[in-house]
Amino acid sequence: MGAAGGALIGGLIGGDIGGALIGAAIGGAAGGLIGNHMDKQAKAIQEAVPGAEVKRVGEGIQVVFDDKSGVNFALNSADLTDAAKSNLNAIAEVFVEFPDTDLMIEGYTDDTGDEKYNLQLSEKRAISVESYLKSQGVANARIASVKGYGEANPRFPNDTKEGQSKNRRVEIGIAANEKAIQEAKAQAN
Repeated sequence: MGAAGGALIGGLIGGDIGGALIGAAIGGAAGGLIGNHMDKQAKAIQEAVPGAEVKRVGEGIQVVFDDKSGVNFALNSADLTDAAKSNLNAIAEVFVEFPDTDLMIEGYTDDTGDEKYNLQLSEKRAISVESYLKSQGVANARIASVKGYGEANPRFPNDTKEGQSKNRRVEIGIAANEKAIQEAKAQAN
């Protein structure tokens, strides 16, 4: 099935980017080569968007955009602020610099309001980020998935306005694409 299939299955099992990245793991010497490449990309993302949470997960990268990164959302909104656009510009430059990766974009909401509405709003948030990244030169083919999870997987308790604000976010998973995997396997052999 390959890494893309593994990422999809991992995401379905884990229900989030972390699960998808673990499902996409290659392993062995090829995985080590991909991991080194991902370390460089993670460092570039941290430098470009210092407020974003950047974690290496398996052989991939998980980026959380929340209130600290300037890429978060007002209540009931999927509109990108000027600060959000500025930070997305910076990460888009990194994505263009490292073209051999696929992106999984996930949107989230807090738990105020109707669950069905929140699910739709979270998808709109993910689509807003996807559209903006594409407008900044990120290739269409690199977007592996765009999904809204609504109020699922809160990072903070929703019992305060601050926690709710932090849960209105987008996360991006970054995994090696098929070309990078094949090149790493060839190099490992």
